[in-house]
Amino acid sequence: MKGIYVLLISVTKDIRISIGSLGYQDFPNGLYIYVGSAQNNLEKRVKRHLRKTKRKFWHIDYLLSNRHARVLGVFYRKAGKIEECRVAEKLCEVTTPIRGFGSSDCACKGHLFRIETHEYLNEFTSKVGLKPLAGWSQR
Repeated sequence: MKGIYVLLISVTKDIRISIGSLGYQDFPNGLYIYVGSAQNNLEKRVKRHLRKTKRKFWHIDYLLSNRHARVLGVFYRKAGKIEECRVAEKLCEVTTPIRGFGSSDCACKGHLFRIETHEYLNEFTSKVGLKPLAGWSQR
């Protein structure tokens, strides 16, 4: 399957970590939404994100490798890569992105967003046509 996906991420403690070329970034305790795409094997990409030990290639790898960050939910939609940016743009209308995070290959402000509640995510995913990814589990 190919498409776009959204990860709901919990950061359980204020952390400061190096994010590759972005340098050190602060992540206050809370909930985050990450928007990504996988144009070949979305399920494999999500499983990779869930692993704590991996070669750090994308910005999200640095965050998700931290012991205080974990994926709580995964949503997806079959779509081309351009939809990844459209979803990120819609999020920019209602919340502020972590500047440059996950957007080094596009003109978006960022693809990681801090949110206040789970309820917001449920409303947003429904609005943009994303549905829960069946069969994923946090390890």
